[in-house]
Amino acid sequence: MQTGTRTQSSAPRRYLFGPVRDFLTFGGSSLVLLPVVLALPADRFVATFAFAALLLAHVINHPHFAHSYQIFYRGFAKKAFAGSIGREMQLRYLFAGIVAPALLALFLVTAVAAGEVRTLGYAANAMALFVGWHYVKQGYGLLMVDCALKKRFFGDRDKKVLLVNSYAVWLSAWAYGNAKISKTSLWGIEYFTFAIPEWIVFVGIAIASITSALTLAVLVQGFRERGQLPWNGILAYFVSIYLWLAFVSVNPLWLLITPALHSLQYLAVVWRFETNYATALNAPASGTADEKGWNSSRNRVRLHILVFVMIGAVAGFIGFWGAPLLLTAAAEAPQKALGAGVFLFSAWVFINVHHYFMDNVMWRRNNPDTKLYLFG
Repeated sequence: MQTGTRTQSSAPRRYLFGPVRDFLTFGGSSLVLLPVVLALPADRFVATFAFAALLLAHVINHPHFAHSYQIFYRGFAKKAFAGSIGREMQLRYLFAGIVAPALLALFLVTAVAAGEVRTLGYAANAMALFVGWHYVKQGYGLLMVDCALKKRFFGDRDKKVLLVNSYAVWLSAWAYGNAKISKTSLWGIEYFTFAIPEWIVFVGIAIASITSALTLAVLVQGFRERGQLPWNGILAYFVSIYLWLAFVSVNPLWLLITPALHSLQYLAVVWRFETNYATALNAPASGTADEKGWNSSRNRVRLHILVFVMIGAVAGFIGFWGAPLLLTAAAEAPQKALGAGVFLFSAWVFINVHHYFMDNVMWRRNNPDTKLYLFG
């Protein structure tokens, strides 16, 4: 019998948004796009893809960075100084929110002021290192999220194999890139990579091959024992580690669009987290309400998400373009020594590296907010 009131569904959520949307955002879009990209002649389409990647950066890549700032620094004073989240998490917030960005900014400002191109090059190489780390951590993290959603868990030993494999592939890919590319550039500033000996690269690839085989064995054994696996999570793990990192340079067109695909994967988690946060914030106080009350609550949630996304888009533009271009117009001396792109270079390095430190705190399973709004 209908009573005129209802409660929110208590059924456990098995997807962030739904089977198809999760599949596409977790990595399925990569499986769809990769054959198309490989079939295209790279020399004819590289300019088109570069332009498309630049456009996508404004609506996908840069907002995904900005959203991490929006979530991380919301209620930061309470998390970092009130001690309400436990000593370990408090220290992590203090380091990622204050110490890490201060040290990174000091490093970049000092290098720019001194006109040290090689020193800036170290920062760019560190960015490549941390970006790779971020990719594999995100892939592994989404696998764990999907395990929790589907209630299909790996044992501690199997999780260690999966994690060690992600690190092995990441480090071997970074070493290989340094060994094969002696010099590259970002925003017109050339910098040198590290001279990694060939034997280290060989050992790294060998270790990554072994851990990859062990990972495959873990998945096969899990399927045989349970008959089901968290397939979307496995997909996220696979594309993050292999398609977006280990083999990302197989095609220049693929290299150009990979950051957008990674950012799309990240946004799926952020938007689910923020939707759950907004829902909790705007839920009727009693936990039940009539249909009109629930409609009003849903409208407030939609407005919250719209504002959140718009702020992310604007903040992303300011961080990656607005602020560095203003500095470019105002300060000429560093540009004479280092090039016109020095402030764009510094801003992009700062945001990319700091993004890793924030994410390493935000998405930990023992973070109270993550427990409540992602796993709760």
